[in-house]
Amino acid sequence: MDLAEFFSPQSWLSPQRGPRYLQLRRRIEDAIISGNIPPDTHLPPERDIATMTGLSRVTVRKAIEALVESKLIIQRRGSGSFVAPRETRVEQSLSTLTSFTEDMGHRGMKVSSVWLERGLFRPTEQEVEALDLADPDSVVRIARMRSADGTPLAIERASLSPDILPNPLEVESSLYETLGRLGVRPTHAIQRISAGNLGREDAELLDVEEGAAVLIIERTSYLPDGRVVEFTQSIYRGDKYDFVAHLNLEKG
Repeated sequence: MDLAEFFSPQSWLSPQRGPRYLQLRRRIEDAIISGNIPPDTHLPPERDIATMTGLSRVTVRKAIEALVESKLIIQRRGSGSFVAPRETRVEQSLSTLTSFTEDMGHRGMKVSSVWLERGLFRPTEQEVEALDLADPDSVVRIARMRSADGTPLAIERASLSPDILPNPLEVESSLYETLGRLGVRPTHAIQRISAGNLGREDAELLDVEEGAAVLIIERTSYLPDGRVVEFTQSIYRGDKYDFVAHLNLEKG
């Protein structure tokens, strides 16, 4: 794109269209959203945009600041203003019971994990109730920070009965793959989804700001006979995940 022609005010700047900084903001915003100005484009300095548009530098700065606030533009110290990279979001179905490893693998993404916890522990009251533990003295816990193509996406904390998973060290990549080998892979589950904000420790793990929005999913999964397999509490980055459910109209 010829940016000098793009910023030329004849085709878009008008006294009838509102404040000049808003007109400039909309001009740049529309071009970014439509892809006419692609991600990572280095925008001209504010003084050059002022010259091309005939606007004051104060007006240009106000428009750029609004675009930075809306995260369409990022500013790099010493380098200037750039169109923000296009965010890749993961769309996960709520209609099928799959593991993180399987979800990302279907998308051709490389999965990696950082182990946070793996072993036998004394269960909490919530774990005893959720898992219906026969022996309330011990529970298996597996906690990991999950990444896809190098981007941290989720923190998964799973609890299981030792009768289901006697040796938690058997889990290397996919928990469901391990459960499948043991003949106890769940066939159905109940999930509860809520919104939340990250605390400091989890925010550091996911490489986002403290207080960032997340989706919290509690899942209890079962064998065909109704036996509980796992109780999982997962945190998914709100800026990276979309959960999608396929709904059918109930026939009344």
